[in-house]
Amino acid sequence: MLTIAILGRPNVGKSTLFNRLTGTPFALVDDTPGVTRDRREGLGRIGPLTFTVFDTAGLEQARAGTLAARMTGQSEQALFEADVTLLLIDGRAGLTPDDCHFANLARKSGRPVVLAVNKCEGDKGKETVAEAYGLGLGDPVPISAAHGEGLSDLYEALAPFAGEELEKPEEDTRRSKKSAKTDFGDDLAGEVSRGETGGSVPPIINIAIVGRPNAGKSTLFNRLLGYERTLTGPEAGITRDAIAVDFTYASRALKLIDTAGMRKRGNIGAKIEKMAVQDSERAIKYANVVILVLDAEGALEKQDLTLADTIEKEGRALVVALNKWDKVENKQQYLKDAYERLEKTMPQVRGVAVVPLSAERGTHIDRLMDAVFGAYEAWNTRIPTAKLNTWLEEALVRHSPPIVNGRRIKIRYMTQIKTRPPTFALFASKAEKLPEAYLRYLTGSLREVFDLPGVPIRLQLKKNRNPYV
Repeated sequence: MLTIAILGRPNVGKSTLFNRLTGTPFALVDDTPGVTRDRREGLGRIGPLTFTVFDTAGLEQARAGTLAARMTGQSEQALFEADVTLLLIDGRAGLTPDDCHFANLARKSGRPVVLAVNKCEGDKGKETVAEAYGLGLGDPVPISAAHGEGLSDLYEALAPFAGEELEKPEEDTRRSKKSAKTDFGDDLAGEVSRGETGGSVPPIINIAIVGRPNAGKSTLFNRLLGYERTLTGPEAGITRDAIAVDFTYASRALKLIDTAGMRKRGNIGAKIEKMAVQDSERAIKYANVVILVLDAEGALEKQDLTLADTIEKEGRALVVALNKWDKVENKQQYLKDAYERLEKTMPQVRGVAVVPLSAERGTHIDRLMDAVFGAYEAWNTRIPTAKLNTWLEEALVRHSPPIVNGRRIKIRYMTQIKTRPPTFALFASKAEKLPEAYLRYLTGSLREVFDLPGVPIRLQLKKNRNPYV
């Protein structure tokens, strides 16, 4: 499939064009320059032409070693990985020296270059289009990514690189949100259908890496992939977009999702950070397994527990990674304290796997992935009804249901109604009167007997039907 990298200075509309081409709203867009930092990949389409498209950080001439220089390095990497470079300039701002500099860079790369002048809605940008001929990159294509104008001309410029004859599309090539491809949402939907039908091909496992800023999420992300896919550094909050990448581990097809650091809501002020956190929350929603990365150099904070609670409420399987473990002095005491606090404050995911590791050094990565696969299998557990009710009878004998209004609540039977996470229907008289403490007892016993550590368990109470009504 054709691969296209969108390059250009900061704030020329690269992310807006990416969203337009992919039919999604997921690349973060704001008037502030430099919103995008890591390159994002998506499936783009203009009419019958489909392609892989990279959204990249703005190209800047920056001092070596700075964050801006590392961002530019990521964009240059996309330039050399793509089949075609789509160089974007701002039709309102006019041609700048930086545009000329990066046009030369694109030309020297040896890759085909398509020059597009953005923000040319209506009759705007004519002077910039005329100036753009001076870059020597062929005929510039005037477009408006925000309004969807000029996409048919962009199609004609890109179609020759697809290596096949394609019909000219209509001007409006926008796809509906219902049919739009997401970075990982469609993969999850496909996985559910494959998993439920019992197909022979193992489903793709979506794994989201979340945590507070500067916990080492991107370092772990890169370590698992085996190369520097996202930016890392001492600065907190480098990652903004949730970046999803396909990879294989132990012959299993996986999709790994790096996310922005999530602070307390009261401390989130900037609009860009709010959008980044929303992107991270969406990643949790569409994940199968979530790796919660904790900074082992610091204490287990309330925000870490809040994140774990969010993951449980979304029904995702959870694995806790204690990163920077090589820098911890009293390892046994720290691990004991971490287990005790998780058990005390998060009983709904009791037994969750806690893996000490060093993402920077690559130690214990194999243990982490074993825990991820174990959590995923538990998340997909289906218990036969006969075994479930045998357990229920024994659980009721050990601890009888409470008495309400002089009569003991009778629990008739139980059945599993879905997996991912394991969800059970509990049929009882006066089901609504069952106290929360008794439900916790049943959940804990269920988790222990059927080996469901660290997995959310759902109990849905159902009233017994009166056959004479």
